[in-house]
Amino acid sequence: MPPESQSSKRARLLEILPLLDQAYPEVRCELTHSNPLELLIATILSAQCTDKQVNIVTADLFAKYKTASDYASADPAELENNLRRIGLFRNKAKNIRACCAKLVALHDGLVPNSMESLVLLDGVGRKTANVVLGNAFGISVGIVVDTHVARLSQRLRFTTETAPEKIERALVRLVPKTDWTTFSHWLIWHGRRRCIARKPDCAGCELKLYCPSVDAFKTR
Repeated sequence: MPPESQSSKRARLLEILPLLDQAYPEVRCELTHSNPLELLIATILSAQCTDKQVNIVTADLFAKYKTASDYASADPAELENNLRRIGLFRNKAKNIRACCAKLVALHDGLVPNSMESLVLLDGVGRKTANVVLGNAFGISVGIVVDTHVARLSQRLRFTTETAPEKIERALVRLVPKTDWTTFSHWLIWHGRRRCIARKPDCAGCELKLYCPSVDAFKTR
C-alpha cells in the first residue's frame, strides 16, 4: 500500500476533530493551577509522573509558595521534602529553585510568554513551554507532544516519527493552528480513557472509522 498523502491525512484528521470534541466537550489541562507560575511549576513536576500525583503535591505546595521569589529562596531540603511523593524530586526541586531565581532576576518574578524565554529556564523544554504558552497565555506556538500524543499520532498514522520534536513538526502541518492547544488535550484524554497503551478499546472507540490501526488491534 502506498504511503498516505498529506492531503489525505489532513482530510482524515479534519473528520476526527469534531468526534474528539463531541467525546470530550469538557477537555482541559488536568494539572491544577490558577496562574502561569503554578502551571509552570506543575508542568515541571509532571515529567515522568501522573497529573493526579502532581495535583496531590501541588495542593499543599501552592499554599506554601506563592511567588517565584518564594521558590527561589526556599530551603533546598524543605522543598525536596515537599516534593518527596514525586519521581525525581531532588532534581525537580533543584530545577524549580534555579528556574524561579531566573524569573526573579530576568523577568521581575513573572513567567514570560515567549518560547524563546521559557526554554532558557531550568527544567523547561519545548513541551513544558508549549503547555504554559497554550494554557496560561492562549498562545499557540506548537503542539504539546507527551507520551499519549506520541502514541496516538503513530496509531492514527499521522506520522511515523518517534522523536517528540519531529512528531510536533508533522502535526503542526496537519492540525489547524486554532486547534493546536486543544488537540493535544484531546489526544491526551483519549489516550487515558480509550486508546490506552496496552489494550486500546477499539470496539468502543469514537475514532474507529478513521483509525488505520483498528484491524491490527482486533487480531490481538
